[in-house]
Order: sequence, then C-alpha cells, then structure tokens
Amino acid sequence: MGFDFGSRRIGVAVAHERIGAARPLPPLTARDGIPDWDRVTACVLEWKPDMFIVGLPLNEDGSESEMSRRARKFGNRLHARYGRPVEWINEYGSTRQAKEIARQRGRRAGSYRDNGVDGIAAEVILNSFMQPDLGFDF
Repeated sequence: MGFDFGSRRIGVAVAHERIGAARPLPPLTARDGIPDWDRVTACVLEWKPDMFIVGLPLNEDGSESEMSRRARKFGNRLHARYGRPVEWINEYGSTRQAKEIARQRGRRAGSYRDNGVDGIAAEVILNSFMQPDLGFDF
C-alpha cells in the first residue's frame, strides 16, 4: 500500500506484487497532515498490505524538507499502529507525473486543488518502488 502524504489529503494506492501495477484509491482527508485513522484502519483491513510505501517529498537536491519530516512521522505512525514495515521513496516530481497521467487518462487540465491527483501520485510512488527500472521522470 502506497501513500502520497499531504497536509489536506493523503493519496493512497494499492498493488499486488504478482501483478506489478498499482491502482489509486480515493484519498484520505487529513487535518494538518493527520488522517482519520479509522479510515486508514478500514483500508488496511480491506486490502491487508504486507508493507507500506511512503513518498518522501525531498527537495530537488535530495535534502529533507519540512513535509518530508512530516511524511516520516506519518509512516512511523503507520508502522506503530499496524506493525507492517515501511519503506520510503523519494517522491520528488510525483505530482507533476500524476498530473500528466491524469491528462493521458482523459482528464482536462484545470484546478487540482479541489479535485486532486493524490491517488495517482500514490500510484506513481508505489509503481516506482515496485519497478525502479522504469525510470519515472521525477
């Protein structure tokens, strides 16, 4: 199960290891980065992931940002609550990639504020973890 951490929405995607491709789920709403943990629990119970992949919004030079520290905190809470391992992946540029995928899937360009691409960004993050040789354009 992959996550694209955000302060208002957290993108979620799932994948099956044998299939090797992720698919987005509806995003989790968050208040200042804190999700409704009951909804997270419902997702975990439904999908039964073996591990969590959390995108780290690092700076272009690879250094930590405030958001990457908050994403680490979120991932650490996932581990503490559900006892699954957490892997981290640099998600630099994943939102840009998610917007491009949304356009390729027929979505018109426009405001992503209210109708975000959080699930697609989580899909990109999870796919890039499972298939690092694809060389996503981060």
